[in-house]
Amino acid sequence: MFMGEYNHTIDAKGRLIIPSKFRELLGEEFVLTKGLDGCLSIYPMDEWEAFEEKLRTLPLTNKNARTFSRFFVAGATVCELDKQGRILVPQTLREFAGLEKDVVLTGNLNRIEVWSKEKWSENCNYDDMDSIAQGMQDMGIII
Repeated sequence: MFMGEYNHTIDAKGRLIIPSKFRELLGEEFVLTKGLDGCLSIYPMDEWEAFEEKLRTLPLTNKNARTFSRFFVAGATVCELDKQGRILVPQTLREFAGLEKDVVLTGNLNRIEVWSKEKWSENCNYDDMDSIAQGMQDMGIII
């Protein structure tokens, strides 16, 4: 399970260091793709294959299903770590997520999310804890 928050930088060539705690869980090959909310997602190969199987069950006759599948699959790329524990983030994915220099990597259960520092700050405004608690309750999550 991926968890935690790590601040890193992406270099001019698009290389990004993956935190050592995450590297241990990723395996030799993994998938980098577009994520929701303007971030990128990194999936271990077994998680990606399970996700891919779900995508295969979507009916091609459904326009939303086709759009959903394209969103995740078209920009996806298989990655490996280099000797310094880095991955190369393709230019198209860097542009999608607005990654320029300062980056935040977060663990989110079965995946890693890669955020520009600015987008992470915008998306993680937890000023209204009451609405967050209500949203959790609405989804059946009670702690």
